[in-house]
Amino acid sequence: MTSSDKLHEAEAKIAEAKDIVTNSISETLDHYGIAPSIGRLYGTLYFEDKALTLDEMKEELGMSKPSMSTGVRKLQDIKMVHKVWQRGTRKDLYKAEKNFFKSFIQFFCIRWEREVEENFEAIEHSEKQLLEVINDEELPQHIREEAEKCYQQIHESRAYYQWLDKLVESFRSGEIFSYIPMEKEEK
Repeated sequence: MTSSDKLHEAEAKIAEAKDIVTNSISETLDHYGIAPSIGRLYGTLYFEDKALTLDEMKEELGMSKPSMSTGVRKLQDIKMVHKVWQRGTRKDLYKAEKNFFKSFIQFFCIRWEREVEENFEAIEHSEKQLLEVINDEELPQHIREEAEKCYQQIHESRAYYQWLDKLVESFRSGEIFSYIPMEKEEK
C-alpha cells in the first residue's frame, strides 16, 4: 500500500468515525424532541475546531440557509451552540459547546425549569378553582366531595415538582457531582 493510499484510508476512517458519532448525537437529540437535522448540525459543529458561519454550515450540510438559521437558533436556546465574535468578520460565527456535562445540565435544567413553572401555575390555578367549589355550601355534597378528591390529588403532585426544582438546583450549583462525580474516561 502506498503512502498516498494509506493517507486516503486514514482520512476515510476519520470521516466515518465523525459521521457515526454525528448520527448518534442526532438520534439521541431526536429522543429529546430535537429534529435530526438540528442534531446533525450540532454534530458537525462539534467536530469543528473553528467557529463557522451559516454559509459554511450550509455548504457542509447541504441545508437551506433559513433551516440552518432556525437550527442554530434552537441550539443557542438550549445552550449547545454559542455565537462567537472574531475580529475582522462581519458575519455571525457559531461554535458548539463541547463539554457534554455542561450541555446536559443546560439542556435538562431549561426543560425541567419550564416543567416546574408550568405545572406550579396550573396547580395554583386549579387549587383556587377547586377551593371555590369545596367552600360553596350551596352546591350538592357529592360535587364538593369530588372537588375535594381532585384537590388532594393535585395538591399531592406538588411534592414531585418541589423535588424536581431541588434537582435542578443541585445541577446548577454542582452539588449533584458530590453524589455522582464527573469522571473523565481514560484512553
